[in-house]
Amino acid sequence: MEGFIALYIFMLAAFTGYEIISKVPVILHTPLMSGSNFVHGIVLVGAMVVMGNAETGMQTFIGFIAVILAAGNAVGGYVVTERMLEMFKSSGGKK
Repeated sequence: MEGFIALYIFMLAAFTGYEIISKVPVILHTPLMSGSNFVHGIVLVGAMVVMGNAETGMQTFIGFIAVILAAGNAVGGYVVTERMLEMFKSSGGKK
């Protein structure tokens, strides 16, 4: 029964996240991404905890995939933030 509850929560979170993000204007995606980088770190820590508490091979595999995806999400967030901040730097040729 616990597996069905976890699956239900996951599906509900995925649907809610999709609905919220799809309604955000395109111009706000980058600032929201940079402002939520801390959340990506929390997700990564949560994925590592889940993987550490895995008891079966399938749970370990799913935890490993979660860690990989969370790490990619965190790194991607910081890369996007860095690119966004580069746009605001003044060029050396102009005064």
